[in-house]
Amino acid sequence: MGKLTLTTFLTLDGVMQAPGGPQEDTRDGFEYGGWAAPYLDEGLMEFVTEVFGRAGAFLFGRRTYETFAGYWPKITDPADPVAGRLNALPKYVASATLEGPAWAGTTVLDGEHLQSEVVRVKDALDGELQVHGSGRLAQWLLARDLVDELNLMVCPVFLGAGHRLFPTGGLPTACELLASRTTPGGAAVHTYRPAGRAAFATVGE
Repeated sequence: MGKLTLTTFLTLDGVMQAPGGPQEDTRDGFEYGGWAAPYLDEGLMEFVTEVFGRAGAFLFGRRTYETFAGYWPKITDPADPVAGRLNALPKYVASATLEGPAWAGTTVLDGEHLQSEVVRVKDALDGELQVHGSGRLAQWLLARDLVDELNLMVCPVFLGAGHRLFPTGGLPTACELLASRTTPGGAAVHTYRPAGRAAFATVGE
């Protein structure tokens, strides 16, 4: 049985919008795209390579899927640790409107039955069903306790604007830290396992 993992870049204030470039996602007038690029050093690339090496399939929201589909099929070297996995392995898109996806190996999951479809796909895998980015989908999965592990690549920058991974009104959830490392450029990489509802107490009692 596989597991569902979520991997994303984050700012110190929890923003995950448009880490890769200025035009990646400008929704709501977001002007700070590309904030992760200055920190993408050998340490982060080593971690990303490790993550992709564990993939059995990928699950995307539509926006992230279209961003990836516009770039990664052009990288045809099968030895590339990211492109080789993305192009070769099954890809699933959570969308009620996407029709006829051109990226080979893509299946569209019906939004009406998304939860059962995600569980079915995950349970049939030996490796990980990986979600990369895909903010709205990530929040939907977290709200339903469908995420088994989170890989958070936290860059030492805060923006004060942008779409965040953990929204106001989200489900209070405790996590267990499984692994942690830092990179030469100052990013902190944390892997967490959700561990049920958050607990609350008074300090000293």
